[in-house]
Amino acid sequence: MRMPQISDAAGIHRLISECPPLDLNSVYTYLLLSEHFGASCVLAGADDTLHGFVSGYVPPERPNTLFVWQVAVHEQGRGQSLGRRMMQHLLQRPGLAHIQYIETTVGPDNRASRAMFASLAQKLLAPIDEQPLFTRDMFGVHAHEDEPLLRIGPFAIASLP
Repeated sequence: MRMPQISDAAGIHRLISECPPLDLNSVYTYLLLSEHFGASCVLAGADDTLHGFVSGYVPPERPNTLFVWQVAVHEQGRGQSLGRRMMQHLLQRPGLAHIQYIETTVGPDNRASRAMFASLAQKLLAPIDEQPLFTRDMFGVHAHEDEPLLRIGPFAIASLP
C-alpha cells in the first residue's frame, strides 16, 4: 500500500470504472487527487495491477477530520478486508496522526461500504453516527440515491491494532 502518484491516475480511473456503484470521475479528478491530496489517499496493488484505492482529504474547517470520498476494491481484492486495511494504513500515516473523526457519504443500498465502515468503527472503538446530507433531489436530473453522512469518532489513532 502506498500514496498514489500522478502516473497512477489512468489506472485509478479504470479501477473505479470496474467498481460499481461508485461514481466514475474524470481522469483529471484522479490526477488532482494524486497530486494535491496524495497524503490522504492510498493505493493497493502489485506491479501494474490495482486492487484498491481510497481517496480522502482533510476539510479546512475541520482539521481533525478525514473525509473519505471513495473506497474502491476490485473484485479480485474482495473478501480480504482490503477496504478496512487501506483505511487503517491511511490513518497510521504520521501526517494524519491528529485525525479524530472520519466522515463519508454512503448510499443506503451500498451494503459493502456500510459494512466496511462499521468494521472500521469497531476496530477504532468509536461510535458511528448517520445524518442526512445530500438528498436525491440535490443531484438534479442525474439519477442518484440519497448520500447520508456517516461520522465515525471520536477516536485515537493509537487504538488501531
